[in-house]
Amino acid sequence: MAAPSGTLAFHFDFISPYSYLAWTQIHALAGHREWAVDPIPTLLAALLAHGQTKGPAEIPDKRVYLVADTIRTARVLGVPYAPPASHPFNPLLALRVAVVEPRAIEPLFVAAWAKSRPIDSEEAVAAVLDESGLDGRSLVTRAAHPHVKWQLRKNTDEAIARGVFGVPTMIARDQMFWGVDSLPHLERFLDGGGIDVASELQKWSHVKPTASRE
Repeated sequence: MAAPSGTLAFHFDFISPYSYLAWTQIHALAGHREWAVDPIPTLLAALLAHGQTKGPAEIPDKRVYLVADTIRTARVLGVPYAPPASHPFNPLLALRVAVVEPRAIEPLFVAAWAKSRPIDSEEAVAAVLDESGLDGRSLVTRAAHPHVKWQLRKNTDEAIARGVFGVPTMIARDQMFWGVDSLPHLERFLDGGGIDVASELQKWSHVKPTASRE
């Protein structure tokens, strides 16, 4: 019997190298199983603020490890990977453009994480999109519309409501998978052989803390 198909939500932010790495894999992984990918621009900064935590790049030792880990992961996946022009950078404009035009996601990811090009200004974003065959100036202008800004906030608020705390996060039916290293678990789930963790989660929900950190 064929595995059930559906729509896979893909929450991402251009600021995240792991989002880029997952993006290079997610379409083949889903498409081979007749699942559609719904890319959802999501502001990581708002997720971190909601969870009262810092991004990996904001913690010096973790930042060093992140660079090493993403280099290793990109090499294993066989995808191009290069240092970004700056990091952290402001991804708001790129995210809003992605809300307007999903076809902009690929060239923006590639520019930032494979070609070391900035994507945090109107001029830089427009240039990248023009080179990809899209109307960069028009998309940048449309991205400034209040409705687009509202949609990005809505995407992020809905992600938080679903329990999303970081990117990339993939949601298939009611199952959430976070990070590039969760792709094998997602793959097994889409094949119909994933582990049903619901009953186990019920057991863990009864675990209470006996210590706390200030």
